[in-house]
Amino acid sequence: MRTNIVLNDELVKHAFKFSKAKTVNELIHEALEELIAVRQRSDIRDLRGKIAFREDYDHKPLRKGARSGSC
Repeated sequence: MRTNIVLNDELVKHAFKFSKAKTVNELIHEALEELIAVRQRSDIRDLRGKIAFREDYDHKPLRKGARSGSC
């Protein structure tokens, strides 16, 4: 889709600092992809009460593994 839009120059300059995009077109595509990914992600709070863990499930060893760098 081809369109003409007016962008805030300062906002675009600032966005380039967080991106590897070389052109404004690439930057806009990256921003749209990230917007879609973020909005599609489920909010973890929406899962509250929907996951049933076994009574004997122990999450603490997993926490230790994450800190030591082994996954």
